Amino acid sequence: MHEMTIRVYYEDTDLAGIVYYANYLKFIERARTEFVRGLGIDQTRLKAEQGLVFAVRRIEADYLAPARFDDLLRITTEPARITPARIELRQIAHRGKQPLFSAHVTLACLNDQMRPARLPADLAALMGS
Repeated sequence: MHEMTIRVYYEDTDLAGIVYYANYLKFIERARTEFVRGLGIDQTRLKAEQGLVFAVRRIEADYLAPARFDDLLRITTEPARITPARIELRQIAHRGKQPLFSAHVTLACLNDQMRPARLPADLAALMGS
């Protein structure tokens, strides 16, 4: 499991003073990028050398409690399921021990034609397949 800390800035909040719902998607995107980077996968190199990219295919999200300005959030990312062309991840934003936002994210591996492609075996192994 990968963990990343993100501070909530004023720009992340709405008129009610809580995190605007769409900003959680930005938070978990950053955490996914760091998760992949932490595995030693260079996404820029993957695209340049193999023509492969990851695209979000589906997100199922639950908003559990609001985060507010200056909160420190801990975003956890862990693989849920790896298939030949997809990666499913569980991501949760916590404030302390309290879960605030939960998402199940499905990423598709795409080739340079934006068509589904198989994950390279070494990459799938790094992800835990």
